[in-house]
Amino acid sequence: MAMLFEPIALRSLVLPNRVVIAPMCEFSAVDGCASDWHIIHLGHLAVSGAGLLIIEATGVEPAGRISRECLGLYSDENEEALARVLKIVRKYASMPIGIQLSHAGRKASIRKPADGRGPAGEEEGGWEVVAPSPIPFAETWKTPRMLDRAGMDSVISNFVQATKRADRLGLDLLELHSAHGYLMSSYLSPIANVRTDEYGGSLENRMRFPLEIFKAVREAWPDHKPAGVRFNGSDWLEGGIDPDEAVAYAKALAAIGCDYVDVSSGGNGYANIPLSPGYQVPFAERVKRETGLPTMAVGLIREPSHAEQILQDGMADMIALGRGILNNPRWPWHAAEELGAVVEAPHQYMRAVTRTGLPTQDSTGVPSHIAQLRESRG
Repeated sequence: MAMLFEPIALRSLVLPNRVVIAPMCEFSAVDGCASDWHIIHLGHLAVSGAGLLIIEATGVEPAGRISRECLGLYSDENEEALARVLKIVRKYASMPIGIQLSHAGRKASIRKPADGRGPAGEEEGGWEVVAPSPIPFAETWKTPRMLDRAGMDSVISNFVQATKRADRLGLDLLELHSAHGYLMSSYLSPIANVRTDEYGGSLENRMRFPLEIFKAVREAWPDHKPAGVRFNGSDWLEGGIDPDEAVAYAKALAAIGCDYVDVSSGGNGYANIPLSPGYQVPFAERVKRETGLPTMAVGLIREPSHAEQILQDGMADMIALGRGILNNPRWPWHAAEELGAVVEAPHQYMRAVTRTGLPTQDSTGVPSHIAQLRESRG
């Protein structure tokens, strides 16, 4: 069997294959609450045949959202709205579903892409942003407020509360966003973090706050459920995060219970990134080789044969798809056809799938794999 379609276990969660749908911002929430768009977006991806679906970067507090249209998990209303979406999606899909919790830090309070990006003013619903140091992301961006100890404690508490909400929602996996220049990433990067206290300077100090967040989240998240982290293999900027630091961060995460890492890059400043298929894979390969952690590779991986070769060469354990699966929402079906594998599809679509595993049904007509997953979630 193609490695791409072999199962992989993360704690008690067994993914049916190694195709992961990466978190992708939809800019379609209202006051942090999931909308009908999320039913469409998550619903059609949940029947794509992938092994795991991770919900978009989700703010742990209102000020932690990237834009005012970004998803949140900081209120009862947020939790109820996402529960509604998940109830509908899970009626038809057995795919494990995770969520990425995030705080956007100094890159928060921007306009959604359809409105032109850039920092949002107060008249546009913008808000104060925070960071490890009072350094704006770019010249025209807001100067952030430097977080003191009380502010950091509040952020940790908000991550923990969002974690508990995610567990109540029955989500199967948790990922923390520590990449792309958002709050956790900005603490790691000397470009954004010029503190002179125990949270700045050396790598050990710069890692301290992100590790405090992960440790608190891991303690709040059920022991049988996996928790991972997305972080940068490089900032692509002189003086920023580099592969050596990425490996050291991964080792520190592993020591406190991290189950997998998703290695991305960039976002702590404007950089010339050499975009090409698999351009971030070498970072994932080095982290995997030097830490032994299960590792996701991500970044312009469009061809099934390329994804399979990455796994066969031992460069990663899972392949995360973002824009590629938006462009082709049946990518896992087509990859299975190309690689001679078997994927699961809803019975309504069976006539469209060349090779598929037909799930059995229980006495009520519910596919057995869905019934089993519902039972495991209580």
